[in-house]
Amino acid sequence: MKYNFDQVIERRGTGSEKWIKYEGTDILPLPVADMDFASPPAVVEALADRVRHGVFGYAQPTPSLVETIQNMCLARYGWSIDPAWIVWLPGLVSGLNVTCRTVGAPGDAVITATPVYYPFLSSPRNMQRELITVPMLCDDDRWNLDWERMEASVTPATRLFLLCHPHNPVGRVFGREELGRIGDFCLRHQLVLCSDEIHCDLILDDLPHIPAASLGDEIADRTITLMAPSKTFNTPGLGCAFALISNPTLRSAFRQAGLGIVPQVNALGYVACEAAYRDGEPWRQELIAYLRGNRDRVWEFVQNELPGVSTTRVEATYLAWLRVEELKLADPVAHFLEAGVALSDGRFFGREGYVRLNFGCPRSILEEALVRIRRAVLAI
Repeated sequence: MKYNFDQVIERRGTGSEKWIKYEGTDILPLPVADMDFASPPAVVEALADRVRHGVFGYAQPTPSLVETIQNMCLARYGWSIDPAWIVWLPGLVSGLNVTCRTVGAPGDAVITATPVYYPFLSSPRNMQRELITVPMLCDDDRWNLDWERMEASVTPATRLFLLCHPHNPVGRVFGREELGRIGDFCLRHQLVLCSDEIHCDLILDDLPHIPAASLGDEIADRTITLMAPSKTFNTPGLGCAFALISNPTLRSAFRQAGLGIVPQVNALGYVACEAAYRDGEPWRQELIAYLRGNRDRVWEFVQNELPGVSTTRVEATYLAWLRVEELKLADPVAHFLEAGVALSDGRFFGREGYVRLNFGCPRSILEEALVRIRRAVLAI
């Protein structure tokens, strides 16, 4: 491999959100969803060039950045987008909150399927919307939407469906048939669809990413697509994301909802975004191969070394969703923390009895974490 993903980079002392929490201990932090890999050299070099310029005033996206976004969407997904559709954001969480503020009015309802990335659960409440959650089904070791309960749960006050695609934390990639059914559901119930596609370039199996809004003009007309380079190229701290909204009325309302609240993207975020999408593809391909190896190692270890723990196959993301219900732990996260591994609590995602493990790290760190998890399981 040209890029060294085995290199362990010391992140203590850098203000890293996940590492600073356990500074002064030997705890391995595998909860927060950023990776422990250096960003692509092309991104680092572009940032260094921009820093040497020395002036960091307010910034706007350059024409070359906009063209890069267009080229990326066409090359990777066969999706032709208009530059006018792009609304820049400092992050996807901002996008979720602005979406909930855009659609409907206080007291209206937002529906989503759980387990799900926790801002999906907090954003509606932040904007005084009612939250409707529908538990997903795990059939034949694969997570699926429960369509019977989805249909039964939607109300006349429901205005918005929040979709995580690919899905965090269960690692599902939704195919064309499933997306078509989601589109039909939104059209029949006159819902706006917000499709968070931040993990779309981290598909580990031989599956395509299909943007929900690319299925046709009718569903595109009521879809807000959220994307960012941050998960794929490990640049979340640079705060650069974007919404793609083809409907001009919906786009105008989205912009209006963020006025005076959502800050501009910073100059370095734009630079990193362009370099990542323009020059980062060779690095991304090697990253996918490395993550696939980590994914397979976690799968094998759970099957063979962790009695009472189970998981489903991760199709996308660098996150493993582990079922620990059979261990009958009062506090699973605290139990594994005592063994020296920090994991995310399934309750934050709307599902008790689970933990989420971030395997976006050098294999040596992953192996040590798995050994510690096994020790904790066998000690019960």
